[in-house]
Amino acid sequence: MRILAVDTATTVSSVAFLENGQLSAEATFPPNDSNGVTVSGKSNHSETVLPLIQSVLDRAHRRFSDVDAIAVSIGPGSFTGLRIGLALVKGLAYDCNLPVVGVSSLEAQALRVSELPDTVCPLIDARKQEVYAALFKKLGGKLERCAADQAIGISELINLFGATPDTTPIAFVGNGAERYREHILHLFDGRAQLIGDACGCSAAGAVARIALERLAVGSGTELRQLAPLYLGASQALGNNLKIVSNQLN
Repeated sequence: MRILAVDTATTVSSVAFLENGQLSAEATFPPNDSNGVTVSGKSNHSETVLPLIQSVLDRAHRRFSDVDAIAVSIGPGSFTGLRIGLALVKGLAYDCNLPVVGVSSLEAQALRVSELPDTVCPLIDARKQEVYAALFKKLGGKLERCAADQAIGISELINLFGATPDTTPIAFVGNGAERYREHILHLFDGRAQLIGDACGCSAAGAVARIALERLAVGSGTELRQLAPLYLGASQALGNNLKIVSNQLN
């Protein structure tokens, strides 16, 4: 199975190619530096994703005609980024009659963490002192979801861990963890381990691995049902939804 995966849930675009269960190529924009840290800057997804796809296919020594399925992060995350990523993937899947798999961007972030605490909390910055968050436990090398994807104030983050023992180490991953590093370290009093971008594969690489597991037991997501997962009700999101609504009416 050869899977092309795309993630545009944050300011960083990433694309990965998975073949026979192994990541044969992946790329991000902005790219990582020599230490694996993402170079500062924002990605204009509409301009960067297609070149990233071509670059990844070239590195994997494959053509798009070799792709068996496409996977994409569906959110939560950036309204504009998700819209661009899903529109691109839906167009490619439709034109080439390929199966497609939609993956939670938080689940993908959690899967990036390896050989670290069994409890993983992925965080994506939602701005205005809020994050998109979920909670997972690692069992037998696989993720078990403990809390649904949700938008939550950073000061209320500890409420997500109601049933988690106070001594349990927690790995925090994602750009939300980076942005609110000091707050998280203070809030969790020594239990928090903050993971940077060098924690493992790219977000798209994790999306590809999750998609492979799902395709092994099913046929993927129906194209007409593939939709972004939007959480929260920020003013920016509300304004964007009004614009879209006005354009449709």
